[in-house]
Amino acid sequence: MIFSTLEHILTHLSFSIISIVITIHLMTLLVHEIIGLRDSSEKGMIATFFSITGLLVTRWISSRHFPLSNLYESLIFLSWSFSIIHMISKIWNHKSDLSAITAPSAIFTQGFATAGLSGEIHQSAILVPALQSQWLMMHVSMMLLSYAALLCGSLLSVAFLVITFRKNIDIFCRSKNFLIKSFFFGKIEYLKKKRSVLKNTSFLSFQNYYKYQLTRRLDFWSYRVISLGFTFLTIGILSGAVWANEAWGSYWNWDPKETWAFITWAIFAIYLHTRTNQSLQGANSALVASIGFLIIWICYFGINLLGIGLHSYGSFT
Repeated sequence: MIFSTLEHILTHLSFSIISIVITIHLMTLLVHEIIGLRDSSEKGMIATFFSITGLLVTRWISSRHFPLSNLYESLIFLSWSFSIIHMISKIWNHKSDLSAITAPSAIFTQGFATAGLSGEIHQSAILVPALQSQWLMMHVSMMLLSYAALLCGSLLSVAFLVITFRKNIDIFCRSKNFLIKSFFFGKIEYLKKKRSVLKNTSFLSFQNYYKYQLTRRLDFWSYRVISLGFTFLTIGILSGAVWANEAWGSYWNWDPKETWAFITWAIFAIYLHTRTNQSLQGANSALVASIGFLIIWICYFGINLLGIGLHSYGSFT
């Protein structure tokens, strides 16, 4: 009774704090003059991290096993993983560029786990025989940490593509309008327009420089976070293979979950390979990572919708 009450309080507390953090982020986008909002959002993410940590520890103590036995617990752990990535990025970079990705991701996963799943899935149950192993903590935690890191990195790549696409559209529209006007107004107007363009070069260069710096940061963080997630994914797949050999007598069974985990690994291996080639960096590698964003959701969530295979214990039913 005490554990269930404490779990209920921590669940709603963490969800409320992360909701306030999202509101603060929206306010900082609209009103930049308010001092202390960014610091408040950072403190909110730290409080969210400790609240979700307390929630997981409470379920661990009450159920007497690591809280990764069903879909609800895995979603809560995924939300906790987003907060962990936020904390790591805060240590590496005091500007915390990842907060715009980690905070919405945390509230989305925890909100769906709290309000989108039935109450029966929320209840902690006795582990099925396949999960009664010491490999549960190693394998599942590594896989969920990799999903969180790869999702964050992929979203940064999507943002990179959007900004680059809009920048190219703006340049194309300016050049097109310039050519049309110069054609209709003749050579004299063309020279006047050309001089006016040269006068405005400094302002346009400043805008392009700002966008250039932003895309560089997005590309930098996307590569670093995806590299971290790929390492976690590799460890998770290898530990899962060892666990499968102990539980089912085979290292690999081409189960739907295993197959899509391998596809996810292959997609991000291609992404890391494109990063080694100078001509494929930038938009090409970001496009591969954007495709990986969809593949991750199919691997983690889509297979659970079907509820088939050897990993059916993580389904909705």
